[in-house]
Amino acid sequence: MKKILVRGPALTRSGYGEHTRFILRSLRTCEDLFDIYLLPVNWGSTGWIYEDSEERRWLDSIITKTTVYNQQEQPQYDMSMQVTIPNEWEKMAPINIGVTAGVETTRVSPLWIEKGNFVDKIITISDFSKNSYKNTVYTVTDNDTNQVVNDKYCCTTPFEVVHYPVRHTDIEEIDLNLTTEFNFLINAQWAPRKNLENTIAWFIEEFIDQNVGLILKANIVNNSIIDRIETEKRLKNVIDRYPQKKCKIYLLHGDLTAAEINSLYCHEKIKALISLSHGEGFGLPIFEAAYNGLPIIAPDWSGHVDYLYMKVKDKKGKIKNKPHYARVDYDLAPVQKEVIWKDVLIKNSMWCYPRPGSYKMRLREVYKDHGRFKSQAKRLKKHLCDNFKPEMKYKEVVDIVKSLVPETAKDKEINSMFDELMANSN
Repeated sequence: MKKILVRGPALTRSGYGEHTRFILRSLRTCEDLFDIYLLPVNWGSTGWIYEDSEERRWLDSIITKTTVYNQQEQPQYDMSMQVTIPNEWEKMAPINIGVTAGVETTRVSPLWIEKGNFVDKIITISDFSKNSYKNTVYTVTDNDTNQVVNDKYCCTTPFEVVHYPVRHTDIEEIDLNLTTEFNFLINAQWAPRKNLENTIAWFIEEFIDQNVGLILKANIVNNSIIDRIETEKRLKNVIDRYPQKKCKIYLLHGDLTAAEINSLYCHEKIKALISLSHGEGFGLPIFEAAYNGLPIIAPDWSGHVDYLYMKVKDKKGKIKNKPHYARVDYDLAPVQKEVIWKDVLIKNSMWCYPRPGSYKMRLREVYKDHGRFKSQAKRLKKHLCDNFKPEMKYKEVVDIVKSLVPETAKDKEINSMFDELMANSN
């Protein structure tokens, strides 16, 4: 049995938190093969999962086990799986796997190249994230002589893409007190990358004189009272520009269970989910809405493109990969100066800027011809539920891990003894 240390923000309400839990769920399907340990880390100031569930109790138990084991003089693990941004990857075991959602731009930083070459395998969440990382190339020069040392400095570690699986949960309805029959939904953090100010403002401009609603499930950092006050302030700053508006904006803030979030995607008065993000490594809320059959409005760029397209036969019987969502046109341009983040969001990288006119056209199309987009969304839902099953995605992770941990001589001896014992018993 191999000792595998997972390092990541497993207890946080964050994308990387869910990513860590996905890796742990995958390993847990083979507890006869893997002895799982967990080193939890923070993820900024995001909130923590608090539900008293079987999974949470299991996470607590392996954290305790890890704490006890690490108190030994020389704790040794066979493998580490580090679910973080690559800046934080280290050599923690003889074999190390870096697990990342990548970056939402066209290039990764030189530090990511360096750290990526530390590990033995990189698992990322979308083809977009893989390609941004894998295709980044730098020219390295000597600081003293100014001569080129390496004109193709890149990450040479093998990459694997494993998408999130669908997760079917119960529905626990919440009282939204909606006065509008046709409503759009946004489920996103209020951060520069998510582009919420424009998303809301352009929505209001399109439906300024109509009784249409926009439900904003958002926070800035966490779901505290202070966070709610600041979120309300930001929203008010946008809404106050349009004193004559008739459309409705609803703010939904605070912790919701998975079942409550699921109820938003399945609510009879919520007709589509909107994302005008500058980029997504994967876009978990978009994915959740899609596999619940909710129509999606989003740019035709970055991680969510992986699962919002599906193969269909045309009239001539040819297989084509076609979008099953309302695609918003965009322009690629450098990231804003104010969002540059050392060694993560770097200068000279680009992401998408959705075009307001295209966005408004898609809003209007979904509003006027909702039946067509709903039918499209139902077909996509079936595709995702058939091809992104948990057991399929868990197996993909397990197969990667097993491929990096070959049988030792002792393993072969134990397996041989087991086979002989079974033969004798028959």
